[in-house]
Formats: sequence, structure tokens, C-alpha cells
Amino acid sequence: MDSLPPEQMPDPETICAHWGEDRTKYMGAVIPPIFQNSLFTNPTVEDRYEHRDPGFHDYTRVENPTTEITEAKIAALERGERARCFGSGMGAISCTILSAVKAGDHVVAVDTCYGPTRQFLKSYLARFGVTVTMINGSDVQEWEDARLPNTTLFYLESPSTFVFRQQDLSAVAGIAKEHGITTICDNSWASPIFQNPLEFGIDFVVHSATKYLGGHSDIVAGVAVGSKEKMTTMLQNEGQLIGAILDPFASWLLMRGLRTLPIRMEHHQQTTLELAKRLLSHPKVETIYYPGLAHDPQPELTARQLRGTSGLMTVRLKNQTKEASYRFVNSLKYFGIGCSWGGFESLALPISLPGKWVGEPQTNPIWTVRMHIGLEGVNDLWNDIEHALCTV
Repeated sequence: MDSLPPEQMPDPETICAHWGEDRTKYMGAVIPPIFQNSLFTNPTVEDRYEHRDPGFHDYTRVENPTTEITEAKIAALERGERARCFGSGMGAISCTILSAVKAGDHVVAVDTCYGPTRQFLKSYLARFGVTVTMINGSDVQEWEDARLPNTTLFYLESPSTFVFRQQDLSAVAGIAKEHGITTICDNSWASPIFQNPLEFGIDFVVHSATKYLGGHSDIVAGVAVGSKEKMTTMLQNEGQLIGAILDPFASWLLMRGLRTLPIRMEHHQQTTLELAKRLLSHPKVETIYYPGLAHDPQPELTARQLRGTSGLMTVRLKNQTKEASYRFVNSLKYFGIGCSWGGFESLALPISLPGKWVGEPQTNPIWTVRMHIGLEGVNDLWNDIEHALCTV
């Protein structure tokens, strides 16, 4: 089943429901059991060292039956050959980056990528002599211009954090392959339901599985996906030696979240699009940062790379002061104030962005509000937002 060619792969809904499972192994149980154990033993020493069964498990830091089912589902959803679950999104991101760089290498990365990722690239890796060039990334030529003889990694995030700027995945991947450069793309915003970077030639896809893949705000997890060849090399090194493995119970919860991923993403998309359109016509709103709207600055990429949009957007009020954004968020009833997103609940958080991120020449920060639209009713959320806008 796991070796089907792409054209014979089942739909995402079917993958989430059935892929990677064999009920005959678990006495017909509809839900696979949790192998909540650290160690797997052997009947004889020979079985341990000389006649190892391909289905043998050894130690949960290396592999676990529960985690493997979840990994198989996510790999299939991303149209990859193999996945690795980690204990957090940053565990997946940092391990995958480390698999592509060594002391003295150079990285080109999107400047609007996730904040901790920027910190890892620019500050943490600097102690090993790894240098980083941060670019806007929306112009393909930027990647070629930023490339150096010692560049080993292009790091993408499409759409990117806060401003949801996209990169031309196939074009950037083409430049990278021409020069032997590894590519990694964070696909947390779109999820594998709405985008598959591997199909555009990207080498690795990473996710904060805490977000949409889990969907219930009850786990912290990450995942990396790629070809069997590339993932095997990473698994034997960073995947095992850094020790950021996902716990079996968290893997089981992540598997549970995947069951409803397609229908959740569709609901997030429908509600967010409706609210974004209403917000755009409101007199107290300057603009919305969210792909797929009428003023989308990259409509061609949206049409070519994305099959849909998710529940995360950034709202720029006409009153762009810190005080106004605070009043707006504090006045919301159904929106929690929190840093994460991707769960069932709606969230709002005032965010100060560099002017250049939003096309402004000034150096002063621009205050915006990042909003994650959950699974509540659209009219309830709109009434809540409309009431809060009265305060700004």
C-alpha cells in the first residue's frame, strides 16, 4: 500500500482514515493501540544481532509502532516517502536544518520565516561558523544573487509568518538542484491538505504539528518529510542522536487529529475567507494579509501552488498604534490571547512588524493583529470582531 505511485494514491480523507494501518495486527481494533513503552526485547541474542526481522522494533528513541503509523499518514499526505515525528516543531526544523549544514557553510533564508527559526539560523548556527543571508524571497532572482560558493541550504516558508509572502517553489528548487543545494520548506500554514512542496521539487517539508496536523491544542509536535534516501540519512544522524523524538502517546493524539484534518481545514478556510472579506470592507481596517483575496499580491503563485487557504491571517487596522491593537484584542470575546494557532479555538494577538515587511519605508514598527480563525460559527465570530472594532 505504501509503495503506490502518485497517480494511484487515495484521497487525503482516505489517507487520514486508513493509511499505514493493519487492523489484523491489533485484534481488529479500529483505533491502533498506544505502544507506550521505551524498549522492545528479543527472544534470543541471535534475534537481536543476527536475524533481525524487518518489522522489529528496538527503542522508542529510534522507532515506535504507534509513531510509525502517524509518520506513514503524514508522509502520504505530503506525497513523500518517509516522515519523522519530533517532540516539537522546532525539533523538526532544527534537526532538518542541521542535516543540511556543517561548519563554515552558508544558508539563504526567507526573512519573514518563523521567529525561532530565524534565531536558530542567525544566532545559534553562528557559533559553528555558519553564515546566513536573509532575503525577501518573493523574487526568484534574489535566491541566485544571494547564493555563495559555500551555500548548502535554501530555507523557505511559503506562505511565510505574519505577512504570508510566498516563494516560487519550483523555480527556487530548480536553482538549488543546479548547484547541489538542499531545500527545506515550512508548510505549517497551508498544511498538506492545501499544499505539497515536495511536488514542486523541494527536498524536505517541515511542520509544526502542534498546529493544524494536531488541531486540538493538546500536543506539541513536529514532523519532517522527504524522500526515503534523504530521510534515511537524516534519521541515522540528527533524527536519532539529538533525541527529539515524539512520545508514543503524543503520536497517538496526533494520529487522532489527522482523522479530521481535511474537514477542519475546509471549515477554517471557508470561515476565514468570509471574515477577511467582511473586514476588508470595514472602515476601521486598512488591509488584510492573507492569500487568495482580491488584492492578493501574488495571485499566480496562489493559483499554482495552493489548493486552498487556512485559518491564519494578519489584520492591519487604520489606527496602527499599540494602544489600538491592544484595545481591539482585549475587547474580543471568543478569541483567546495566545501565541500558537491551528487548533479548534480562535485566537488573536497584537504583533509589531518591521515596516519593510509590509512595504513601508519607515523604520518604526507597524502594529497589526494576527488572528487565527477557529471552528466557531462565522456569524458569532463576526459579531465579536465588529463589536471589538468599535473600540479602535
